[in-house]
Amino acid sequence: MPEVKIDKNKCKACGLCIPVCPKKILKMGTERNDYGNCYVLCTDETSCIACCLCATMCPDWAITIQDDK
Repeated sequence: MPEVKIDKNKCKACGLCIPVCPKKILKMGTERNDYGNCYVLCTDETSCIACCLCATMCPDWAITIQDDK
């Protein structure tokens, strides 16, 4: 099963990853990181298909997908 890893301190809340997720499992959180930004959360890792579109769209390299296929 893929594991979505979001580095909350690299995320600047641009939201570019959210609309590209084909499974719609990313959302903007309400907690803030060390820099005062809200950060993106994965709402359902079990639905992730490891397409890596979110990681590709992230300008700050805050998202990585680990898939142990």
